[in-house]
Amino acid sequence: MKSYVFPGQGAQFVGMGKDLYEKNAQCRDMFERANDIIGFRITDLMFAGTPEDLKQTKVTQPAVFLHSVILAKFMGEDFKPDMVGGHSLGEFSALVAAGAMDFEDGLRLVIARANAMQKCCELHPSTMAAIVKLDDKTVEDVCAEITAAGDVVVAANYNTPGQLVISGTMEGVAKASDKLKELKGRAIPLAVGGAFHSPLMEPARVELAAAIDKTVFHKPICPCYQNVNALPQTDAEEIKQNLIKQLTSPVRWTATVQNMIKDGATEFIEVGPGTALQGMVKRISPDVDAHSAVVE
Repeated sequence: MKSYVFPGQGAQFVGMGKDLYEKNAQCRDMFERANDIIGFRITDLMFAGTPEDLKQTKVTQPAVFLHSVILAKFMGEDFKPDMVGGHSLGEFSALVAAGAMDFEDGLRLVIARANAMQKCCELHPSTMAAIVKLDDKTVEDVCAEITAAGDVVVAANYNTPGQLVISGTMEGVAKASDKLKELKGRAIPLAVGGAFHSPLMEPARVELAAAIDKTVFHKPICPCYQNVNALPQTDAEEIKQNLIKQLTSPVRWTATVQNMIKDGATEFIEVGPGTALQGMVKRISPDVDAHSAVVE
């Protein structure tokens, strides 16, 4: 069975999507529609901008979404998923590719999400760090201890066994990182604008919830494994509610991949920029076939 997986923020690179724009008229039309909806030529930044341009949340999220969704469209009849899933932002791409949302509606939600998250980043200086070489329980316990003492820090991304991203206030993440280093872990600060998938994103969750509630969702063509519980879903209303919870809940990627494999996935195809997800899949289950979708 084929599982198509869609990357999130951090997968962007200069030149992303240019081959799709140049090779296919339908793809070119989708990019131009996106430029009109966004209100500036995001394609100029994607194809020939700078890494700094692409790091802006208002650019990064729609750019990664566009590359992923348009690549899935470019695949045409070859895009035949038995299941889909996406990492954080990638869940929006997965839902659009699987027909749970229209392209334009999905893009508008991604724009709303990016803008709401940017406001939170500016409201509360905050950050994230990757923790490696420790088990999840140890990281969770340290985060709980520091949060109870007054500085917010939580487990945000369960990426692979032995790699968990923490998220919170600058002070909370710094204290947790120091404590986890004492416990023989490694703490790697991430170049992000804020504490994604933490309680500090609550204002963004409220803002995004209003936009999601107004959006029409459909039953997808296959189960979509959602971040908040790592479980497959096809009910449109349940998909909406899980998507609303996503901003302040952890990304349960390890469990997602494990559940997909348990449900029959034998091939994982990453649709979008970068190769991060296939790398994670192979660390979670080394024997599984994981590779990128190809533009030919």
